[in-house]
Amino acid sequence: MKNPVDMTAMFKDVMGSFPVDTSAMEGSFKNAASLNEKLSGVALGAVEKSADISSKWAKDTLGKLADMAKAKAEPADYAKAMTDFASANAEAASEHMAAFAEIAKKVQMDTVELMMAAGKDMQEETTAAVQKATADVTTAAKKATSK
Repeated sequence: MKNPVDMTAMFKDVMGSFPVDTSAMEGSFKNAASLNEKLSGVALGAVEKSADISSKWAKDTLGKLADMAKAKAEPADYAKAMTDFASANAEAASEHMAAFAEIAKKVQMDTVELMMAAGKDMQEETTAAVQKATADVTTAAKKATSK
């Protein structure tokens, strides 16, 4: 073979016939970043509310402990103070745990809504990208066969 085929040029021509559009990747990255921002907002909001509940619970408990720690005139008063503290603490625990459960429920609902919206957006973007890619490949194939 005196004149070998230049494979580099041939591959360059073939690869040049199939255009690469990076806008779909850029769009996916932007959408993922936006979804992460929204999910972070949901999580941070829940953390803030949980911290508020925990802080209030701690303050209430400390206030009740201060009442219990006061000197009493009769020994039976100490038992009553301890019983009152335990009863109030159990009631407060129930209320605060219900508040935590409400936060968790809201986080779950918000997350599901965000994921459903993201899935819908992703489906629409994928459909558009596939249609565009099909059109590009068809155009490139027509160019390649017409040469």
